[in-house]
Amino acid sequence: MTDQLTIMAVHAHPDDEVLSTGGVFARYAAEGIRTVLVTCTNGEQGDAPGGVKPGEPGHDPSAVRAQRLSELRESARLLGIEQVELLGYRDSGMDGWDGNRDPEAFWNIPVERSAARLEDLMRHYRPQVVVTYDENGQYGHPDHIQANRITLAAAAATGIPDKLYYTAIPRESSQEMFKTLRAQGMLDFDPPADFGIPMDRITTVVDVAPYAQQKIKALEAHASQSDSVPFLNMPAELQQLMFSSESFLRHANRVTAAPDRETDLFAGLR
Repeated sequence: MTDQLTIMAVHAHPDDEVLSTGGVFARYAAEGIRTVLVTCTNGEQGDAPGGVKPGEPGHDPSAVRAQRLSELRESARLLGIEQVELLGYRDSGMDGWDGNRDPEAFWNIPVERSAARLEDLMRHYRPQVVVTYDENGQYGHPDHIQANRITLAAAAATGIPDKLYYTAIPRESSQEMFKTLRAQGMLDFDPPADFGIPMDRITTVVDVAPYAQQKIKALEAHASQSDSVPFLNMPAELQQLMFSSESFLRHANRVTAAPDRETDLFAGLR
């Protein structure tokens, strides 16, 4: 393929593409940049229709897989994502779930095997910018951690991305958001004090306010997943505030023109 400007995000499950990268996908698609989403698992450990959880009677992983992949296609359409690549691995479930022990779960696939498939995709699309999670998968999810591992391995093997980013949740602004939600009775727990990344460590904050409604619509497309409900129940002004920017930690960079603090993942590449 030609070396047109391309962003590739490597996510673990259907719906992960929305909260941390939905805005940059929509923004860069609108700017004519090629957008590529790699989804590593089929999401079988998500909620079944009716909110049935894994392990409960009536939870059919094959039905969940079909539902979530259908939702993913609609979400990608709403965000303007040009290419969706499915690695098709089995969802491992949250840390400690029975699904962790499934030999076919993404978490248990040797890194070199799944990384080789991602290497092929990187060579095909030649993305200048690649985005994934940090080494802890943002919050310790086995599939997020595995997505980080295969992305780093594929980037090292191919040498293709000029810049590699981790998604980041700003600690200070998220604590303010939690405080607002608690005051409005929409949050009944206190997140850990160390939740998120301190703002002084975040390298890149991208304004995606014009695309906030696209993110909300894409999140609505994943209606089968109860994790989305709190965000969708927020007042419109809080939704707009929450979805108006996306933050990243630049992990690797060989673009000398890129500033230390960026407002664009393609800073120095345009």
